[in-house]
Amino acid sequence: MTAGGAPAPRRSVFVAEVVALVVAVVADGVLAAGGDAPTGVLGPLLTMVVPYAGEAAAVLAVLRRRFPRQLELLAGAVVALSLLGTAAAGLVDRVPAQPPVTEVLAVLLLAAAGCRRLPPARAAVLVIAACATVVLAPLVRYGLGHAAPVAAALAWGAAVALGLILRDADARHRSELARIRTEDRLQVARDLHDLVAHHVTGIVVRTRAAQALAANPAAPVQDPAEVYDQIEHAAAEALTATRGLVGVLRSDEPLPSPSLVLGDVVRAAVGDGASVHIAHDVEATTLPPQVSVALHRLLLEALTNVRRHARATETRVEARSDDGDLVLEVDNDGVSAPPREGGHGIIGMTERVEAFGGELAAGPRDGGWRVTARLPLGDGHAGPRGI
Repeated sequence: MTAGGAPAPRRSVFVAEVVALVVAVVADGVLAAGGDAPTGVLGPLLTMVVPYAGEAAAVLAVLRRRFPRQLELLAGAVVALSLLGTAAAGLVDRVPAQPPVTEVLAVLLLAAAGCRRLPPARAAVLVIAACATVVLAPLVRYGLGHAAPVAAALAWGAAVALGLILRDADARHRSELARIRTEDRLQVARDLHDLVAHHVTGIVVRTRAAQALAANPAAPVQDPAEVYDQIEHAAAEALTATRGLVGVLRSDEPLPSPSLVLGDVVRAAVGDGASVHIAHDVEATTLPPQVSVALHRLLLEALTNVRRHARATETRVEARSDDGDLVLEVDNDGVSAPPREGGHGIIGMTERVEAFGGELAAGPRDGGWRVTARLPLGDGHAGPRGI
């Protein structure tokens, strides 16, 4: 969904993370410039290798966003790199040339990400390893009397707390989406009941009419094959329509289904609540039942949001085709403000559209609010991907 630029927060977090790592690298360089050159058995090694350990750890920490499934591998590499540097620094007689600020920050970022995304047991292992790493790194380099180990321990606690908070937020978000999907399925189940009841009632009416005519000697003779054909046609429509809606309920592969006219679906959903403009090339487009149900629910939700959250004097619904896609727009001239905090209408509409391979955008436009849904019309998108 692109409601008001949703990806922006992710980009801002990434930029802030990169800036923090760059600042840490600069801080390491400034602190190293004021320290003494290392001596001892591994002094030359520290001079050639350790100064670049922080940069390598920073790169690995950033790569977790590109390779989220390799989070544990990247975290293990950063922890091992930092511990090796700490072990080497323990064999040096004087203060090392490279402080561990960047290494500690990289480990903390990976620990927070592990707390958020890994299973509990594996996250606990990563958190313990990160604790040992971030505390030992300044402790070995600066000793017990320095404030750096305490600061590193506090930073570790803050990173773990942040990771757990984000983990809980993700769980709540998944739970909310599951609730929305359940509500959608219940609504489809109600539509399924109405659809089956409609067709079965038609079958019963035709059967009773045929029985009444057959029992009435005054009635004109009627070819029974015609009655049977009507009953068979009504039963076939009920069966195929039921298959289509059940496919939505269980998120199965698309099934054969009858088609409904797009223009009728839009007008039935809008009613008198808005003006309707449908392009001629899509007016008579036929849709599978599950797609028509999704569009019907989408329009109802969009118009409900207009009534609840916008003081609109005019609402306009437009349907057209664009590059092989069906584009459905709902415009209003009310206050260009998103729904109130806690509303889930846009989330539900987005889930419904994405289930059929489409996209939804919602946001302000010229003093009003616009909801735009784009659905593919190709045969390969006739059914849901999963609700």
